[in-house]
Amino acid sequence: MLKCRMAKVQFTSNLRRHVDCPSVESTGSTVRVVLDQVFTLNPRLETYVLDDQRALRKHMRILVDGVAVRDITGLSDPVQTTSEVWVMQALSGG
Repeated sequence: MLKCRMAKVQFTSNLRRHVDCPSVESTGSTVRVVLDQVFTLNPRLETYVLDDQRALRKHMRILVDGVAVRDITGLSDPVQTTSEVWVMQALSGG
């Protein structure tokens, strides 16, 4: 029997302190599709990660296989079935 592979979506511990968001697996060919599936399971997380225009909030970052997404508005960056998608708060400081 073939096992369907899915992208793994992970959230940093800093983000998990604010929102209950365990790691999950999701299918989809873009960051938007993958995250929409995650947000269906956890609607509160969507309002923390995306703004009212459904773009990535300024204080958030998403990495796909270690590379920051380029399309922070449409979230159209590609995702493979073997990808790791990390959602995290952007940190700044002085």
